[in-house]
Amino acid sequence: MIKVTQLNGKEFFVNPHQIESMEAVPDTVLTMLSGKRLILRETADVVIDRIVEYRRLIGSFGNEE
Repeated sequence: MIKVTQLNGKEFFVNPHQIESMEAVPDTVLTMLSGKRLILRETADVVIDRIVEYRRLIGSFGNEE
């Protein structure tokens, strides 16, 4: 899970494997596989860095098909 922050300052955790897409318009908007959209304070680059770090932590790089 990665920690993200809503525009109202509420922090929560998201499973990055459930992210379908991400937009920077100019706020960062995650669209989840469920269709739910999350608007974040973090920039897209920060979210990407957190996803990469999470995937390194769980050892999922190299297991891609």
